Amino acid sequence: MLRRRAEFEAIGRDGTARSTPLLVLRWMRTDRAETRIGLSTPRTIGGAVQRNRVRRRLRSLLRERIERIGPGWDLLLIARPAAGDASHAELAAAIDALLARSEIGG
Repeated sequence: MLRRRAEFEAIGRDGTARSTPLLVLRWMRTDRAETRIGLSTPRTIGGAVQRNRVRRRLRSLLRERIERIGPGWDLLLIARPAAGDASHAELAAAIDALLARSEIGG
């Protein structure tokens, strides 16, 4: 997982972005043997319980897709306010659309 502010800023500065109404995906190709993923759930989503629920859903969905993504990426997934009210299936569709549009993970 990406955790440090400098890692998030590096993706924002040097990476590429795509978005849907629910999520924004920023990514950067790396030379690492693994893919690192960071999650951002801003306060505009709601309180801590709501933000944590969105984070748990996103982690679960990304865990299911990590083999398809493959090694060598730094990904930052930013939840938009509408993600707080989205269903698990809607978040899954948004992630799949972002990965397909960004040509990460087929």
